[in-house]
Formats: sequence, C-alpha cells, structure tokens
Amino acid sequence: MISDADRADQMGQATREKLKQFIARIERLEAEKAELATDIREVYAEVKTFGFDNKVMRKVIALRKQDAAERAEQEALLEMYMEVVADQ
Repeated sequence: MISDADRADQMGQATREKLKQFIARIERLEAEKAELATDIREVYAEVKTFGFDNKVMRKVIALRKQDAAERAEQEALLEMYMEVVADQ
C-alpha cells in the first residue's frame, strides 16, 4: 500500500497547487455560507419583532421554492390525509 508521503511525492506541483486552490475556494464559500446564515437569522428576528410567525414564513418560503404542480400535489395529499384523520 502506498503511504501518504509517497502519494504526496508523486503529486506534481500543478496538482498540489490545484488542490490548494480547491481547498481555499471551499473555505471561502463555507465562510460566506456562515455569514449568510447569520443574515437570515437576523431577518427572522426582525420578522418576529413585527409580529409575524417565523414558522409560517419558513413554510411560505419552502412552498415558493416548489413548482406549481408539485405544490398542488402536496396540497391535494394533505387535504386527503386530513379528511381521513377528521373521520376518526
């Protein structure tokens, strides 16, 4: 089995540089993602101060991500399930 040191020796300089670039790029994107998550939390906190329900806001956003056909199918299933449960 090839050791990590041998594997590193076999890598060319260009390959090592490309690997470093990928890692740096991922680290930058992870940092941006963390910043965006913080921004989103702040907006939800602001929403709450205006008396809006965060759970409902999140649901609205999730529904808007779906296309109309998928949303209609889910709504029909929900309605059907609720009818079944209501009969009990």
